[in-house]
Amino acid sequence: MIPSSDTSGPRADLVLPCLDEAAALPAVLASVPPGWRAIVVDNGSTDGSAELARSLGATVVHEPQRGFGAACHAGLLASEAEFVCFCDCDGSLDPGLLTGFVRRVADGESDLLLGRRRPEGPGAWPLHARAGNAALARMLRRRTGLRLHDLGPMRAARRADLLELGLTDRRSGYPLQMVVRAADAGLRVTETDVPYLARTGKSKVTGTWRGTWHAVRDMRAVLAEPPVRAGALR
Repeated sequence: MIPSSDTSGPRADLVLPCLDEAAALPAVLASVPPGWRAIVVDNGSTDGSAELARSLGATVVHEPQRGFGAACHAGLLASEAEFVCFCDCDGSLDPGLLTGFVRRVADGESDLLLGRRRPEGPGAWPLHARAGNAALARMLRRRTGLRLHDLGPMRAARRADLLELGLTDRRSGYPLQMVVRAADAGLRVTETDVPYLARTGKSKVTGTWRGTWHAVRDMRAVLAEPPVRAGALR
């Protein structure tokens, strides 16, 4: 089921990790639900992304430590709303769909809701990226019992719940660590289908087989971690 993009319901802060995404930013920010705060976390862009995002009304946070996890966590710490959402900043996903995510979390259907990517059009999800994702989903199932199909970057949860997880990964393993620790903490982790389009520009993480391998390596390290009590590392 594709979530709706209605504008009623709870509001949230939306974290958008950003590294040289100036080409995609206008369309992405235009799709942020009305009344929501867009937090663009600039992770060392050289294409004017930060200045552009600020001019378009986004809150800009500068995170000097390079890494996807570092950018995501800086955005989480900068958030203030009860609900926090995450979404890639490359135009591949529609932030407007997150209103449905937040409503389901607020209604108690889920504590951490992930977007299961459903590719649309050529080039939306390269084979190597799909293969890496499928392998990680299998490993995640063995580690936690969660029967998820995707570790997609579009997700929503309560801010307080995420802070209690004590997330420590600052590289590609951050999204997976969030899911693993949420499962260990007894949170309900679910997924829902979302359309996935070809991104604008080249991926910094899974754009190549080598990049995918490095991401899988980071995530395997996360899966090897022993369970951590929620809040222990906060």
